[in-house]
Amino acid sequence: MTTRIHVVHPREMTSADLGLWRELQSAPPGAATTNPFMSAPFTQAVGRARPDTQVAIVDQDGERVGYFPFQRGRWGHGRAVGLGVSDCQGAVVRPEARLDPQHLMRACSLSAWEFNHLESGQELFLPYTTGRFASPVIDLTSGFGQYEVQLRARSRGFLKAARAQERRMDRRLGPVRFVYEERDPAVLDTLIAWKSAHYRRTGRRDPFTRPWITDLVRQLFAMAHPECSGVLSVLYAGERPVAAHFGLRSRTVFSCWFPSYDRALAAYSPGRVLYLRMIEASAASGIRLFDFGRGDAAYKNAFKTADLSVHEGVVRTPGPGAALHWLRREPVRAAHRLVRSQPALKDAAVRTLAAVGTLRRH
Repeated sequence: MTTRIHVVHPREMTSADLGLWRELQSAPPGAATTNPFMSAPFTQAVGRARPDTQVAIVDQDGERVGYFPFQRGRWGHGRAVGLGVSDCQGAVVRPEARLDPQHLMRACSLSAWEFNHLESGQELFLPYTTGRFASPVIDLTSGFGQYEVQLRARSRGFLKAARAQERRMDRRLGPVRFVYEERDPAVLDTLIAWKSAHYRRTGRRDPFTRPWITDLVRQLFAMAHPECSGVLSVLYAGERPVAAHFGLRSRTVFSCWFPSYDRALAAYSPGRVLYLRMIEASAASGIRLFDFGRGDAAYKNAFKTADLSVHEGVVRTPGPGAALHWLRREPVRAAHRLVRSQPALKDAAVRTLAAVGTLRRH
């Protein structure tokens, strides 16, 4: 079998390439590739925000078999497209394609390629994983009504409390109103301000201080591709936004991304109410998988019906560039793995981040 790989910027892909990428994404239905983060429009948006974005186009025996999007930095150090904010990563290729990961890396001039949200179907890169994590999801294939029955049976108190909080908001703050796809950019600005304040308060790095991320979010807010659309969902009480979420959707998958709420109204649990409304509206619009993304959170565990497995890791090719990457990244990754594996260390890290957040505010 003869494999040929050439690398282009996302803007250089032809209409035929975009069509094939779309076709590969939709087959088989339900595969990880149907996630909007795996779409060509998402990669193109990242390419407009980051000039280091590339796509490897793979041909085998004269037939085009797939695409591998990545970002390439100094010394050939590569990253998954949108690493740091993307929640699904990998290659989009025909199931029958047979690729050598090392050959792919060399063709892309990469000494290393790092990922942190690789889903289990990405057999090409699974041998290079160093960590596995749960990504909570909701199966909506039977509709919201059936999901609500399951939620009531499993978490009756949780659902009852959310409904009660919505009625309480309605009485005290004004009529509760939900908008699934809000188009007012001023509300997006409000959400970004809430989210940035949350990152600072908890001592975490605020991604919105990085211009390319803010640029990417605003691009996606204006995007309406079937494979990747930005969806700003907002819960209002009276005329006041009390909770908001910006995520991405394809035809069948909704990927949660940036949720937040008005902290002054935390007693009303507006985020919980917002998620219930979002899940119902998503199911009505054809969503079959509602993906919360990797990470521990009580609300995710309350809402979920199952977990997907996602992986982090790195593919390296022998040579000085890979050795340098190992020296720069592996001690940090090892420290993170140690903290995650030890509850006492994890709790101490959370307390330290909270203390850093307090110092930042004073």
